[in-house]
Amino acid sequence: MTTTEPARVLWRRRLAGLGLAAAITLGDQLLKLWLLGPMLLRERGLIPIVSFFDFRYAENRGISYGFLSADSLESRLFLFALTGAIALGVLVWILRERRAGDIAALSLVLGGALGNIIDRVRFTYVVDYADLHFGSIRPFAIFNLADAAITIGVVLLLARSLLIRDDTTKSAATTPERGSAGLGE
Repeated sequence: MTTTEPARVLWRRRLAGLGLAAAITLGDQLLKLWLLGPMLLRERGLIPIVSFFDFRYAENRGISYGFLSADSLESRLFLFALTGAIALGVLVWILRERRAGDIAALSLVLGGALGNIIDRVRFTYVVDYADLHFGSIRPFAIFNLADAAITIGVVLLLARSLLIRDDTTKSAATTPERGSAGLGE
C-alpha cells in the first residue's frame, strides 16, 4: 500500500457521499416537479395512494412543524442564511470525515438540506407532500423526500455515535504509552 492510497480512498468515500447528496437533492426536486406539474397536487390538494399514505399539498414556511415560521422578507432571509450555513457546515464535515458510515449519513443530511433550500429560493417556502397516517393518527407532520433524508441521516449519526466505538479510541486506551511524552519513538 502506498502512502497516497489511504488519502485516495478517503476522497473516493467523500466523492461518493457528495454523489449521494446530489442524488437526494435531484430526487427531491424531480418528485416535487412531477407532483406539482403533471399530477397537479397544488390544485388537487390531495391524491390518495393507499389507506395509510397520501400525497397532500402543504407549504412549510418554517423549519420543522412550522417552527421559526418565516412570514416576512427578513425572517425568510434569516431562515435561508441559517439553513445555508448549516448545509455549508455539513459539507465541511463531509470533506473532513474519514468514516464511510458517517459520510453517508452526513450526505443524506446535506442532500435533504439542499433540496429544501432550493424550494426556499424557488417558492419562498418548502413544498411538503408525504402524508403518512393511520386513520386519524399522524405520527409525523406532512413531509417530503428531503425531510426524510435529513431525519434518517441525523438518526444514523446519533446511532453511530452512541453504538459504534471508534477503533482509534479503543487502541489508544489499550496501548501503553512509550517515552516520557507518551508520543512513542
